Amino acid sequence: MPTYTVNIHSRMAEIDQSDWDALVGDGSPFLEWDWLDGLERTGCVSPETGWVPQHVVVKDGERMVAACPLYIKSHSQGEFVFDHQWAHAARSAGIAYYPKMLVAVPFTPATGIRLMTAPGADRPALVALMGGALLKMCEQTGLSSVHVNFCGADEISPLREAGFLERVGMQYHWENHGFQEFEDYLRLFRSKRRNKLRREIREMDDMGIEISVASGNDIEDHLFPILYELYKTHIEKLYWGQLYLNQAFFEHLANRFKRNLCFITASYQGRIVAGTFNVQKNGVFYGRYWGAFEDLRYLHFNVCYYAAIDHCIRTGIHRFEPGAGGDFKQLRGFEARLTHSMHHLRHPALNKAVSEFLQSEREHMQQTADWINANSQYKPQHQ
Repeated sequence: MPTYTVNIHSRMAEIDQSDWDALVGDGSPFLEWDWLDGLERTGCVSPETGWVPQHVVVKDGERMVAACPLYIKSHSQGEFVFDHQWAHAARSAGIAYYPKMLVAVPFTPATGIRLMTAPGADRPALVALMGGALLKMCEQTGLSSVHVNFCGADEISPLREAGFLERVGMQYHWENHGFQEFEDYLRLFRSKRRNKLRREIREMDDMGIEISVASGNDIEDHLFPILYELYKTHIEKLYWGQLYLNQAFFEHLANRFKRNLCFITASYQGRIVAGTFNVQKNGVFYGRYWGAFEDLRYLHFNVCYYAAIDHCIRTGIHRFEPGAGGDFKQLRGFEARLTHSMHHLRHPALNKAVSEFLQSEREHMQQTADWINANSQYKPQHQ
């Protein structure tokens, strides 16, 4: 019988990289040691920014068999599963909502396994063990709640059984329906929408815009500061924008994470005017950061979506997750997909109120996703 021990680490540097990445395997690139360690080393994630690392590691003897990235949060920024109303309700009732516990990848609304387990280990038992350990830690520390955001499908049931509440959200994802070339993708659309997409794509040639794609070690180092400036420029344009990342993090990725990166840039008269920072791994493409130095018509759609889809088709990527929001994605062949998160609030009355809200929200999200997919821009036989 295994004898499990649960340990807490205040930074990724305390955890052996090879042991951690062996748990990640083919899973989310955002869980890889280099990504999470980079956020900490560059100060993007720190007590000063409201993210206190408390990573959970489970060992059987000397062997690491399970782990999860855990943070103590003093706010709800950078999570993309919005609980501000819960915090407001708690405050109105005289309940301290912060600090709270969060199992997630900072600043990243991408679904993936959150409670990692070793190949060959008893995954259901270990997920249940970690779920129980999180609840116990929440109780012992007196923190208000514990949240597991954008978790994997097989984590929902054991966490629910442990006492977590399920929340459902929605994103738009693009699926590769066996496309061999970009034209195959366009052929799926109803004629009116297909003609509109062709006009948007043609606009780039008419303006003399050249779009380029570079992945992995083909990404030249001089692009990293440019992509950071594009990211920064876009965030600063947003009323609600938060500059979560710094230039040091981009430099860290240039040195330690090129393997999973893909940059798409648009140039005009030899000068980069827009670009996207993307991450890719194991057949999934994640659109992360976009920015433009000039606001040109249809530039966003071409760089963020059409060029990315063309890249996915050419390289055999089967799914493209462009991130949160954006109903306009549905007009370009992206389909509604439900996302899941699990929550436990220690105060019984607050937990009950949130539970009732989540039941109604889950029903609404399912109905919304069903309606969106029933009204696809694709031809009826491909819906």
